[in-house]
Amino acid sequence: MLSPNDNRLIKKRKENEEKEKVKKKEEIQEIEPVSSALYFKHNTQLGPPYHILIDTNFVNFSIQNKLEIVSSMMDCLYAKCVPIITDCVMGELEKMGRSHRLALRLVQDERFERLTCSHRGTYADDCLVERVKQHKCYIVATCDKDLKRRIRKIPGVPIMYIRNHRYSIERLPEAYGAPAL
Repeated sequence: MLSPNDNRLIKKRKENEEKEKVKKKEEIQEIEPVSSALYFKHNTQLGPPYHILIDTNFVNFSIQNKLEIVSSMMDCLYAKCVPIITDCVMGELEKMGRSHRLALRLVQDERFERLTCSHRGTYADDCLVERVKQHKCYIVATCDKDLKRRIRKIPGVPIMYIRNHRYSIERLPEAYGAPAL
């Protein structure tokens, strides 16, 4: 049996530690490039007509609060809005079954634009976050706390949510017409 203080073991440990230090030095750290559309904290790609990605629970909460989606968005932003539904959100609404068929019929309106998803799976939160990371020209409409937390980490992306039976928006400059609450 070898003792832990044996010279052969100590040499191997030192060699392994040196190899690990060399590997750490060789690793290149990549920093995500900052979007050229950001001016300080504000996104310059945002402007009327606003393109708004809608999440599943936003549609359901709008129905519960008896809010008409398109007109309420226009009341919030004081401009033309284009509500956008991804295939993943549509898939989630279809999976919810008969209890949410009103929400499904509501988003099948011709005023809502459809975006096709090229990824696998139907988890809408990941789909929305990835799409917003790629193109920062969207406002995300959601009432989901976890999704809001994930989107807040992405600079320059406003979030629309429901507060006091009306739509409200955060992280949009007041110059664009967002109401100050």
